[in-house]
Amino acid sequence: MGRMRENPRYNVISMRVSDEEREQLESLVRRTHKSVSDIMREAMVALTLQLDHHDLRKAA
Repeated sequence: MGRMRENPRYNVISMRVSDEEREQLESLVRRTHKSVSDIMREAMVALTLQLDHHDLRKAA
């Protein structure tokens, strides 16, 4: 039986990408030794931080 995770991930999101985008993603996987899922999670966090920073600058 598998071990219990503290934060299990049950949701699956799929997306369509062009051949060029797929090549870029596969290059990132090779260069970082990370999974596609981990790369996409990091991209989501980076974009969120970028937008939050932009919103803070806009509000000032």
